[in-house]
Amino acid sequence: MQRRKFLKTAGAGAAAATTVAAPALAQGQPELKWRLASSFPKSLDTLWGGAELFCRRVSELTDGKFKIQPFASGEIVPGFQVLDAVQNGTVEVGQTAAYYYIGKDITFTFDTAVPFGLNSRQHVAWWMHGGGREAMAEFYKDYGVVGHMMGGTGAQMGGWFRKEIKTVDDLKGLKFRVGGFAGQILGKLGVIAQQIPGGEIYPALEKGTIDAAEWVGPYDDERLGFYKVAPYYYYPGWWEGTGMGTAYINQKAWDGLPPAYQKVIETTADEVTLWMLGKYDNGNPAALRRLVAAGVKLQPFPTAVLEACFNATNEVCNEIVAKNAKFKKVWDIWKPYRSEQVLWSRIAEGGFDGFMARMYGAGKV
Repeated sequence: MQRRKFLKTAGAGAAAATTVAAPALAQGQPELKWRLASSFPKSLDTLWGGAELFCRRVSELTDGKFKIQPFASGEIVPGFQVLDAVQNGTVEVGQTAAYYYIGKDITFTFDTAVPFGLNSRQHVAWWMHGGGREAMAEFYKDYGVVGHMMGGTGAQMGGWFRKEIKTVDDLKGLKFRVGGFAGQILGKLGVIAQQIPGGEIYPALEKGTIDAAEWVGPYDDERLGFYKVAPYYYYPGWWEGTGMGTAYINQKAWDGLPPAYQKVIETTADEVTLWMLGKYDNGNPAALRRLVAAGVKLQPFPTAVLEACFNATNEVCNEIVAKNAKFKKVWDIWKPYRSEQVLWSRIAEGGFDGFMARMYGAGKV
């Protein structure tokens, strides 16, 4: 009887402690209301969904005291002006892809993807343990923002083309919607690169304003309907072995946050990254099957094309290193890290993945 009584009392005490502990995390903390501007439309439930999840979780973890309202691309500012809106204080936080802003400085590309660079796991390792976070934090000081890794697509597809790509010469004169750094590299091979927000790609492709377009992968691409106007679907998207997202926070707004709220933002941004990578990996297989069943011509880029793009990438990067000290500073950390990661990934992960792919091809998986 004494034991039963003790267990009952202890259980009640633990429940009471739990009830008190949750709101106690927010006790004494200020009530804040922020706004978030996203670069993505509401039609993309994974990218835009990451913004919604971020805002919801910040509120939940602060007992509703810290609320952030998300706004989709175009509701406050156009998708490619999110960083500017954060810098000038129009909004406190932005959800975007850093390489949209390479017109300011090509160094922004490291936060999203470098062509023929890191895959998603390797990027996370670089950011969290390989000096990436620190290198980019120093770079962002000049822009009055704090940057956090938030979201990711995994390795992307090579995009949708009206005509078949058989040789490097087929790239000459091609009007191609492609994001970030890849445009400069493809320009070396005669491509006319164009950067167009996600919601505007389909009409441009449909009207023939562009000849080809890339976005993310099967799950999003199916939603955007590209297969209706361009039959050839190429892979891999060598310019984005990963496509990592970034949350930008106005420096003054960040400095004014209590440390507990800063930690909530960091933790939540990491949660969004894991959630988004998982959601894309979950949705892409079925979407790819549906696209192929609808008549899409799924094809790999010819080896000669990939090699030409790889060589052009090295050429462009070397040119930038020679004239951009900020880029070189990050490059000198990032490049040897990539080498080590490729060395390792080809052993365990690469060996395992390659074997499983062969078993799939043999009809055993």
